[in-house]
Amino acid sequence: MTAQANNPLHGVTLEKLLTELVAHYGWAELGRQIEIRCFNIDPSIPSSLKFLRRTPWARERVESLYLYMRHRREG
Repeated sequence: MTAQANNPLHGVTLEKLLTELVAHYGWAELGRQIEIRCFNIDPSIPSSLKFLRRTPWARERVESLYLYMRHRREG
């Protein structure tokens, strides 16, 4: 359990993370920040989740942007 205590993503689902990023940045800016097709061409939460679950490098970038956004919001 102590390993998870320091994990800022513990308890945050990929869907929640992605939904918050879209609400904060919008699809257009999200597609500029992380250039992947599922953000730039006919974007949707389900198609993005499917891609991110299969593509570790893209998921890492999305998680990193989420942590950056959270850090900026929290001050």
